[in-house]
Amino acid sequence: MPMSRYLARLRGQVGHELVMLPGVSACIFDEAGRLLLAHHVDSGIWALPGGAVEPDEDPAGAVAREAREELGIVVTLQGLIGVYGGPEFRVSYPNGDLVSYVAIVYACRAAGTPVALDTSEVDEIRFVADLDGLPAARWLPPVHADAVRWWQERSVAAPGNPAQRRVRAGQRERS
Repeated sequence: MPMSRYLARLRGQVGHELVMLPGVSACIFDEAGRLLLAHHVDSGIWALPGGAVEPDEDPAGAVAREAREELGIVVTLQGLIGVYGGPEFRVSYPNGDLVSYVAIVYACRAAGTPVALDTSEVDEIRFVADLDGLPAARWLPPVHADAVRWWQERSVAAPGNPAQRRVRAGQRERS
């Protein structure tokens, strides 16, 4: 999704200078407790689906909107994983824009399987049990650990180290 009108106006005033923005991320689990990650086109890294909260937008509504835009699915919120910030949440975008995010991370349940990816933002998704070998956002490891703990406290323990499932842009999920 292109930059919002609000952020475009703000960038018109401050240029590429650092701005602090609220963001949301969706922790979507499969039946085995694996977490859905998205490969982001602009950065080439894996992260949770999500994005910025717009002015006057409820964060819960923002995470639902981001899931619809990026993954083509409807999600219902299951709980709050945590609120995060700090140096690892600073992002330097390819165009030079600097952002420091305060991220609100929600556990979500998806209605159906992602099939309609926004390929301008996300070109692949995977359910993963761990982050081994994935070029991940620097903020992802502690959030992933908290999300896995959240799921394990509320669900039946997942089987040990299941294989990853992949979905490429425009394809249905393979078992």
